[in-house]
Amino acid sequence: MSQTSTSSTETAPSFGEVTLAQYLSDLAAKLPAPGGGAVAALHAAQAAALVAMVARYTTRAKDAENRPVVDRIIEAADEARGRALALADADAAAFTAVGAAYKLPKETPEDLTARTAAINAALIEAARVPAAVIDEADEVLSLAAELFPIGNPNVVTDIGAAAAACRAAATTSQLNIEINVTSLPAAEGDRFAPVLMRVDELTARADALHADVVHAVRK
Repeated sequence: MSQTSTSSTETAPSFGEVTLAQYLSDLAAKLPAPGGGAVAALHAAQAAALVAMVARYTTRAKDAENRPVVDRIIEAADEARGRALALADADAAAFTAVGAAYKLPKETPEDLTARTAAINAALIEAARVPAAVIDEADEVLSLAAELFPIGNPNVVTDIGAAAAACRAAATTSQLNIEINVTSLPAAEGDRFAPVLMRVDELTARADALHADVVHAVRK
């Protein structure tokens, strides 16, 4: 988000408050944030929005039998969208905190100890946020897969788009976790191994759902 839009004493606006044009301008600018982490979170938010949209188009009279499932998916997707959007803000804050930690003084042994602790804490948070994005992408992908067999066929391609967005959210988040854990002590970095191991499985599911949607469109 633009550093010119707020003073140094004000809080930067949420990603939910800025225009798309401003977001893209800030993303293209030589600014520390937003970056890939925010992009990943917004991929997950868009995926959730697509799932919710398809579900809302699946509330016709002929869909009455599946209405309880569809309503649950709508609610879950809307909640996931909100969490993912908040994670975009959290990523920007975490990245800023990492930069601030590296700027701490290091003249004395006490300074060095405090600086190292601050850097590690900031890096852990900077890895935690994309790990949470992967969780959101995983949930949204599951919702998309559940909706696919019963969703309105007129908007089935948007389920495929949601799957692609979940894949992008996960693989981009993977990169952001990897870059942060490389600077952490092994014991701290290892805590992120389980979520990193899930990425391949998640991308395989996303690819499979995308293929199923392509097949449905072509038949």
